[in-house]
Amino acid sequence: MTADTHPLRCRCGALQGQIERGGPTSRMVCYCKDCQAFARYLGPAARVLDAQGGSDVVQLAPHRIRFTRGIEHLAVMRLSPQGMLRWYAACCRTPVGNTMTSRNLPFTGLLVPCLDSAPLEAAFGPVLASANTQSALGEPKPRAFGLPAALLRILRIVAGSRLSGRYQVNPFFTAAGAPVVEPTVLTSDERARLDAPSAAV
Repeated sequence: MTADTHPLRCRCGALQGQIERGGPTSRMVCYCKDCQAFARYLGPAARVLDAQGGSDVVQLAPHRIRFTRGIEHLAVMRLSPQGMLRWYAACCRTPVGNTMTSRNLPFTGLLVPCLDSAPLEAAFGPVLASANTQSALGEPKPRAFGLPAALLRILRIVAGSRLSGRYQVNPFFTAAGAPVVEPTVLTSDERARLDAPSAAV
């Protein structure tokens, strides 16, 4: 690991990698029901979510991510047949991040549990937005902020990767554009069971 990279690591250390620093990045807390359901799928949800059900997400272009060890532990699921790809380390069920279903939309939201083995703010800055607060747990709901600017940062991430051609370098997709692992797709009943805050996996 160098000063130009940030470590990526699952809890047990079987899956490891690094993130190239210096490119456009956005960081937000998302309180949506899908992010909460993913955390409950991995269990225990408190390892991922804050007290009100928020996930701290670092958003960047996937070409900046490189796995260096344990790629065989990388797994992926979808909350529904139309859902985005949600990646995790199967060895210890540490969340890795979310991607779109096509390599042609180069965007990854990395979840902080796989990144916090080193100080986050030096590499990715502070949280700049809070989204989907209507789905937060408890009252009062957290304040939503920064979403318009966050959307512009995401557009910059996607456009920059596409225009540079680096979108074709994506550790989550094969050279042919398919996910490197076959996704597990939840049934509607499995998804519904994850909606309860007390859901057990």
